[in-house]
Amino acid sequence: MPDAEIALLAIAGMAAVTYATRAGGLWLMVHVPMSRRVEAFLRYLSGSVLVALVVPAALQEGAAAWIAVAVAALVMLAAKRTLLALVLGVAVAAAYRAL
Repeated sequence: MPDAEIALLAIAGMAAVTYATRAGGLWLMVHVPMSRRVEAFLRYLSGSVLVALVVPAALQEGAAAWIAVAVAALVMLAAKRTLLALVLGVAVAAAYRAL
């Protein structure tokens, strides 16, 4: 089988798995009663996923990542603008690595 066909099959498989997880989550939530506890869980889920992604990367990358995370967190606390915090965090990490 040529490489292009394998690549297309891999992409189609990843798309199917991505769709299945999203559709499965929606289907599951239809069957879960919305209590205060479930509502709180869903409210804080995105933040905990973000922390779960950022902390291991910051531990592995060292000082540049920690400084970038600190800058992004401070900008987010002060300005409450996610895109600005992201851009400044990446810029600080790039500048730190360039020096």
